[in-house]
Amino acid sequence: MKNRKAEKKYFGTDGIRGRVGEHPITPDFMLKLGWAAGKVFAKSDRARSKILIGKDTRISGYMFEAALEAGLTAAGVDINLLGPMPTPAVAYLTRTFHAQAGIVISASHNAFEDNGIKFFSGDGSKLPDELEFAIEEYLERPITTVESQLIGKASRITDASGRYIEYCKGTVPSEMKLAGLKLVVDCANGSTYHIASNVFRELGATVKTIGASPNGLNINDQCGSTCTEALVREVLAEKADLGVAFDGDGDRLIMVDHVGNVVDGDEILYVIARDKRRRNVDFGGVIGTLMSNLGLQLGLEALDIPFARADVGDRYVMAELHQREWALGGESSGHIICLDVSTTGDGIVSALQTLYAMISTGSSLHDLRSKMLKYPQTMINVKVTDKKRLDSAPAIREAVAAVEATLGRKGRVLLRPSGTEPVVRVMVEGEDAALVRRLAEELAEQVRLHA
Repeated sequence: MKNRKAEKKYFGTDGIRGRVGEHPITPDFMLKLGWAAGKVFAKSDRARSKILIGKDTRISGYMFEAALEAGLTAAGVDINLLGPMPTPAVAYLTRTFHAQAGIVISASHNAFEDNGIKFFSGDGSKLPDELEFAIEEYLERPITTVESQLIGKASRITDASGRYIEYCKGTVPSEMKLAGLKLVVDCANGSTYHIASNVFRELGATVKTIGASPNGLNINDQCGSTCTEALVREVLAEKADLGVAFDGDGDRLIMVDHVGNVVDGDEILYVIARDKRRRNVDFGGVIGTLMSNLGLQLGLEALDIPFARADVGDRYVMAELHQREWALGGESSGHIICLDVSTTGDGIVSALQTLYAMISTGSSLHDLRSKMLKYPQTMINVKVTDKKRLDSAPAIREAVAAVEATLGRKGRVLLRPSGTEPVVRVMVEGEDAALVRRLAEELAEQVRLHA
């Protein structure tokens, strides 16, 4: 069977993304993309189709919102504009408004110079391959405009943030109160800036907010889930119980405990899974990725919680969750998927699940995350001339086998070719940080010599 993923011209693992002003992240392409999506989602019975559009706070979002709006209306589709809105909020609102699709204009954790487009289907999940291929097929056709009386209309949903706040609060039991907790919330100057802190405040917490003054250029700039130094400082200065950091579009979560330790996605997954097991909640098991820390796997195994790995990317985690009919998965970067309460990765919802584990056990985040032993990990990027030689070079296979024998069950080796660069990522994990570093360097040298 052909690998159809490789045939896609524009769609990657998380929509379409790139540098603003460079094809395809240009106004003319977005006009065409809006039209193509409109043609795919337009109802055949001439009844009105509806698509929601949300965006993060980067300055180019205004330009691309207008271009998408023009293309969609030319295809005869009505539009509901949400304004700045987290990616998971668009997924939720697409469902509740019974829209045919939702569109997010965002480049997630990237800097403001980048932007991109993500699509959700009517049930709030990522688009299946078939629909992405259908959109790409229309992108090869010339734009045609429907008859004037059929041109779509655009309107703005003014209570979108309030609806999403209520949804987030409803993902935890109504008896959960955050009174007495002090939180620092870093919104990355992104799309949670007017939402996240209100969720925690309405549940009773005292909240100090940082990274909530977007100007179009400062999204993810020295703040948010990819840069936690400011959050650590504020948590310690405020003597807060914990800190919460989101990325620019609100689908990732990194936390900080009260002593300033950064708590990543693997540790958050462990805390949530452990609490669900304690409460006898049936969630099947946990899906991580090839990059998930070995400590997560061993920690879950000790709790008799099944664990499996998917390829890197939330799309692959989601596919594995559906295939196994499990409800919890994610990545160390903080993209956590709780399918029992959401259809996609959601930073605010994941934070609430973690807070519920704290409240219901009377434990601090520091105590809960300490139950999982995080293993030292070293990753080295090695430039190579031929990534395909990884599988055929005997010297590399022998070097990997030697490292695995040295580490035993308490270690792991991964050689992962980059999908976009002539680079192989050499990753080694184990109990001894110095040994892990030495073995990674030796293995990287073998890859450099023979690939």
